[in-house]
Amino acid sequence: MLTVDQVREAYRRIARRYDRAVALFPVFGVRMARYRRDAVAALGLPPGAMVVELGCGTGLNFPLLLEAVGPRGRVIGVDLSDAMLAQARAGVERRGWRNVELVCADIADYRFPPGVDAILSTFAITLAPTYEEAVRRGALALRPGGRLAILDLRRPSWPDPLVHFAAWLNRPFGVTLDLEERHPWESVRRHLHEVRYREYYFGAIYLCVGERSR
Repeated sequence: MLTVDQVREAYRRIARRYDRAVALFPVFGVRMARYRRDAVAALGLPPGAMVVELGCGTGLNFPLLLEAVGPRGRVIGVDLSDAMLAQARAGVERRGWRNVELVCADIADYRFPPGVDAILSTFAITLAPTYEEAVRRGALALRPGGRLAILDLRRPSWPDPLVHFAAWLNRPFGVTLDLEERHPWESVRRHLHEVRYREYYFGAIYLCVGERSR
């Protein structure tokens, strides 16, 4: 299992080619764009909302989030990797987005602003050893009725050789077999009221959405 420093270094190495690598996933039948759309839609973001994305990477979800919150809304992208945030910042500046804030921080140290409308994490939070604490603090930061959505990987009930091969393919993204011991969806169920759980890609990907009690 990679340490925080090792994860940071891994994403520094792939930052410049990350978007191109992710664009290849549909070749293997992974409908990444659809999964991301489902995750953002599940947040139920109203115009003007404030949303925090944990592990925002290069900002692939920003267009979806900004479409939902509109020009009066606010998107805060938090990521461990300075190199990934550099790619995100270039995209933000190129598109002229004025309501996106980028924060370089370990999610273990990030302090949520009060009254957050929604929190999103896609293919990131499982890499953090402190994901339980991040979910707990995120749940406390949400306004009543606010939602937290996690879209991520889990070990599917595939034959072991196929699981090992998939883990090897995803090794550049910090994925290792021992991550199967981490279950962020259970953290969501402990700290929030679960409103949705769905699996994709034959059980290898899941979307879990929790809501803070009103």
